[in-house]
Amino acid sequence: MIFTIDKSIFLFYNEPMKTKRLVLCGLLTALMLVLGYVESLIPIPSAVPGIKLGLANSVLLYALYMLNLPTAWLLMVLKVVLSALLFGGVNTMLFSLAGGVVSMLGMCLLKKMQGISPVVISAVGGMLHNVGQVLMAMLLLHTTGLLGYMAVLMAVGLITGIVTGIAANLTMGHLKHLK
Repeated sequence: MIFTIDKSIFLFYNEPMKTKRLVLCGLLTALMLVLGYVESLIPIPSAVPGIKLGLANSVLLYALYMLNLPTAWLLMVLKVVLSALLFGGVNTMLFSLAGGVVSMLGMCLLKKMQGISPVVISAVGGMLHNVGQVLMAMLLLHTTGLLGYMAVLMAVGLITGIVTGIAANLTMGHLKHLK
C-alpha cells in the first residue's frame, strides 16, 4: 500500500505564491491584532462581564473561505499568542486558545457542508468561542457553576457572530483578488 500526501494542505506549497501568501498572512495577523486592540477600547455597556464584538473573527472567516484551513488555523494561533504577549498574559492565552480551538473546529466542520452561509458559520463560531472559554474556566476553577453564564454568552455570541459574519461576507466579495 502506498500513501500519498495531498500537497494542497501545506500552507505555502506553490513556490511562486509563497511570498505573496506569507505577506498576506502577516497583514491578516496584524489586522486581527489591531481589531482586537480597537475592540478592547470600545466600551460595551452590559451587566455581563467579558462581552466583546469578536471583530477578528471576520478575518478568520476570510481565511477560512478565501485561503485554506491550515492558514486559517495558523492565523487563529498567531492571533491568540501575539494578543496574549502584547495585551494579556498566560490566562488570557488559555481562554482565547480554548475559545479559538472550539470555534474553529465548529466553523471548519460547518464549512464542509454545502449551502451554509458565512454569516451562519460566524454566528456558530461566536457561540462556540464562548463555549470554549467557559469550559476552560470551569476546568480551571473546578466548578460547573458557570453553565448559566455560558447560556448568556452563547446568546451574545450569536448576535456578535451575525454582525461579524455580515461584515466578513460583505468584505470577501471585495477581496477575492487577494487569494
